[in-house]
Amino acid sequence: MKYRVVLKESGEGFSVWVPGLPGCVSQGTTEEEALANIADAVREYMEVAVEDAPGVVIREIEVAV
Repeated sequence: MKYRVVLKESGEGFSVWVPGLPGCVSQGTTEEEALANIADAVREYMEVAVEDAPGVVIREIEVAV
């Protein structure tokens, strides 16, 4: 899956978040580290979302933009 992320550089490195997944944020010392960390955060976010939704049907769709 592909997600758009927002990177913000600071004196301590990079903050990164996924606008489409509220609360899904991470950081890293370098841009590469921040992007790797947000990829992990997205995976964990999705695992928790599925666990917190017992009895519902989960579907994947692809949207072209």
